Amino acid sequence: MVRTQVQLTEAQWARLKAKARAEGVSLAELVRRAVERFLEEEEGYEDKARRALLALGRFASGQGDVSEAHDRYLEEAFGRLP
Repeated sequence: MVRTQVQLTEAQWARLKAKARAEGVSLAELVRRAVERFLEEEEGYEDKARRALLALGRFASGQGDVSEAHDRYLEEAFGRLP
């Protein structure tokens, strides 16, 4: 493992320390888990973005004005949007 130093606010430290105590792990282990979760989410986002870009232009709607009327088409398909 590599040792690193991170600065937290007192409130962050206290909340993390309490969470670590409740889970029966060290604060360092809790931080490692949080970092791993963050990295997995980032990688998942990049994969989703890549797959979305690969889908561009692969489907035809049969409509000629989708770029102009996409909100109307979504509303018709899914109901009133917020």
